[in-house]
Amino acid sequence: MDSHVITAALPTLGWAVHGGLLVRRLATARRDPLTGLHTRAGWTTRAEHLLAKHPAAVVFLVDLDDFKATNDAHGHAAGDAVLTATARRLNTWVGRDGIAARLGGDEFAAIITHPRRAPNHEALLSALNLPVEHSGRTLPVSASVGHCHREELPAPTLTDALSAADWAMYAAKGHGRRNTRP
Repeated sequence: MDSHVITAALPTLGWAVHGGLLVRRLATARRDPLTGLHTRAGWTTRAEHLLAKHPAAVVFLVDLDDFKATNDAHGHAAGDAVLTATARRLNTWVGRDGIAARLGGDEFAAIITHPRRAPNHEALLSALNLPVEHSGRTLPVSASVGHCHREELPAPTLTDALSAADWAMYAAKGHGRRNTRP
């Protein structure tokens, strides 16, 4: 093969490899390495699109109650087990009708596009509040959930939906654990 052809092809090959690595890094950055759920950045874009496209969409915020106590009493591996179980349960509940995310720490979010096809909110709360087995111990789990229906918003933006769901989640916390509020 001619050395001029090889010399000309090397930059193209280099850019192709570089582009492939960037795509892979971006995909990794949009997924939480512990839970496999979308991160805030990866979820926000998709959630905004789904909210704009589906008038019946519902946005959920989930916060684990007393999560720090689990980490302090049983260690970070136990906390990680609770986080991964929560992620799996939320993702299973959302199913094909939406997407779930870990926003950070012990806070999760989800959007479902067809709420009538999804299990009810009580089913979500029941699933999230199941204990987690870890290293021969049964770890209690308690979650507070708030949600907001897109159709109840004056302007159907994700920011407004998250704000309303956040308010509802803290109202649920104020009424005791294991609660959910619209």
